Amino acid sequence: MAKSEYIHKAHNVSMILYHYVCPAKYRRIVFDDEEVERVMKETCEGIELRYEIRFLEVGSDMDHVHFLVQSIPKLSPTKIITTIKSITAKQIFLECPQVKEKLWGGAFWTSGYFVSTVGLHGSEETIAEYIREQGKQEEYRTIQGKQTTLFS
Repeated sequence: MAKSEYIHKAHNVSMILYHYVCPAKYRRIVFDDEEVERVMKETCEGIELRYEIRFLEVGSDMDHVHFLVQSIPKLSPTKIITTIKSITAKQIFLECPQVKEKLWGGAFWTSGYFVSTVGLHGSEETIAEYIREQGKQEEYRTIQGKQTTLFS
């Protein structure tokens, strides 16, 4: 995916990065299918062409997706994620009809989401690496009675 850069507009220069986490409806496992993941990423590339939204990383982990997104001050965090969720849901349902069997009620995403701003220096790479590693947990261990995930 792309790397962040300053966006120059007529009257401002910006560097706004957001980390979103969007669960699938009912937290169903729908991203265990490579076709769904492929459609998700291709759809995000299409969104970049039509909107002032750049995807720096997209990573899924069975029942949710992480997006590291750069945009402009004119677009609110809510407008950005509403656009992403709406377009990706329509495209996944269109190209991956098997997903409808796991979901009911016609919705792909939950209505909620997590969003956090990301600083350019220090934490952007940390978040990007975290997103790249989604779904790649290989080992679990218990520490003081709590299950902890280790990434390899």
